[in-house]
Amino acid sequence: MKINGNEIKPGNIINHQNGLWVAVKTGAVKPGKGGAFNQVELKNLIDGRKLNERFRASETVEKIRLEQKPHTYLYAEGDMLVFMNSENYEQINLPSEFIGNRAAFLTDSMEVQLEFHEERPISVSLPDQVVLVISETEPVVKGQTAANSYKPAILENGVRTTVPPFVNIGEKILVMTEDGSYVKRAD
Repeated sequence: MKINGNEIKPGNIINHQNGLWVAVKTGAVKPGKGGAFNQVELKNLIDGRKLNERFRASETVEKIRLEQKPHTYLYAEGDMLVFMNSENYEQINLPSEFIGNRAAFLTDSMEVQLEFHEERPISVSLPDQVVLVISETEPVVKGQTAANSYKPAILENGVRTTVPPFVNIGEKILVMTEDGSYVKRAD
């Protein structure tokens, strides 16, 4: 599907320079002299390179649609992660660096979405939030109730985060998988 250069939005995947690129940031620029353009920060989906490009409204780019398939995370085998297709039960092995730091948030039987382009896995979408148990944190200091004061904590998966002073060891909390930040206590 072809779209104009000024229609590129963050999250769009385009075919550019014979590669698959995702738009990370976009910004419409209208200089005092010359025509308007869309300043787009692109990230290569295959090798992770970054690129800044200008797209004019008159330019067209091919917008790529990725096929999403539901998968279940099974286990880690060395530096490989094993996923099973939820529809036909086929297994696929992906290197852990394919997911990066977010691999720490994978738990047994977690439902994820694998995105494919021409039967080749491109990315893994984890749930936005996961429930984890706090394994280490400092005890509450009486009288330390200043607004927005957070203390360091280590989660059961080894990820470091910050939590409010009222959260203690052994409590379940909701954490963002994108950056490991605290959301709220889990029910």
